[in-house]
Amino acid sequence: MRKYLGLAAFFLVKTLSAQSWTTEEQYVQKFAPYAVEEMEKYKIPASITLAQGLLETGGGQSRLALQGNNHFGIKCKEDWTGKTMSHTDDAPNECFRVYDDPRQSYEDHSKFLATRKFYVNLFKLAPDDYRGWAQGLKKAGYATNPRYAYILLDKIEKYRLYEFDKTNSKEVLFTVLKLYPELRNDKLFMAMVDQSKVATKPTTVTVPYVPTSYAKQQEIVSKIKSDKELLNSILVKNHPNGGMKFIIVPADTDLAFIAKKFDIRESKLQKWNDLKSSNLKKNDILFLESKSSQGNVETYRAMVGESMHDIAQKFGIKLSKLYSRNRMSEGSQPVVNQLIFLQGKRPRK
Repeated sequence: MRKYLGLAAFFLVKTLSAQSWTTEEQYVQKFAPYAVEEMEKYKIPASITLAQGLLETGGGQSRLALQGNNHFGIKCKEDWTGKTMSHTDDAPNECFRVYDDPRQSYEDHSKFLATRKFYVNLFKLAPDDYRGWAQGLKKAGYATNPRYAYILLDKIEKYRLYEFDKTNSKEVLFTVLKLYPELRNDKLFMAMVDQSKVATKPTTVTVPYVPTSYAKQQEIVSKIKSDKELLNSILVKNHPNGGMKFIIVPADTDLAFIAKKFDIRESKLQKWNDLKSSNLKKNDILFLESKSSQGNVETYRAMVGESMHDIAQKFGIKLSKLYSRNRMSEGSQPVVNQLIFLQGKRPRK
């Protein structure tokens, strides 16, 4: 099970319509957990990863990021067997990797640096030495721009990304809140912060003896403890749109696990949440009853990397109704800053 509060998820840090952060600030709020999670696994400063993501995607607005979930401009190479897309970069119609979600892009970026000999000396640096990393990446030939290191450092210091080098995946939301205190007005974000307080409480577990190898026993211990922590950490909340009961999933799990926990048929949960898969990601919003036919506000501006399903879950509105209100065909997705109608219907052109 992944560490709590990493992002997947899709990380659902969204802002109220009255707030006016830049797209780069929104990017930091949304993807900082992924960068911190990668720092814990690969010892790459979270500030460096975030700054590179900001630069490569133009604050999350690049075609590669929006259409391919590719946040670091990684090209196909001969060892890539996944989905691809064509994009003009150094040359016309080059082959770039396509990911199922941004988290995969973040991990692939870490693996890219960790498995290539050009960057081996960087991993001898301290995980919080973002200056050394910035200069080292340029020296190792990561980018051709002679000012690459200075551009990264400018973004790190402008947005205080170095704060994320001092945190961990359990505390990252508190760091986001420290940098953006206005998020206290976002009820769903604060629900995730409340969730993290419970998720980090220690749990006492009784582990049965199983006559098997030590490694297998440790695996069983870990599984039992993880399941126990997952059960204990789930908080039921009331959604601002009509008070519907919902939870924020504290870790990657299966829908059947949640169905058993709340004694609700899995098929109902799948229908209520417009799910095509039973796989749940950390920080997913999951409703425990049917959603509404309209939102609690009139309109909303789509944010970087946000899908129609994300918006439907954020505002507690049925996905089919959301598509209908916006005169969009099912499966199509909004562009950044698109006005989404949650009440009434989009006027005909």
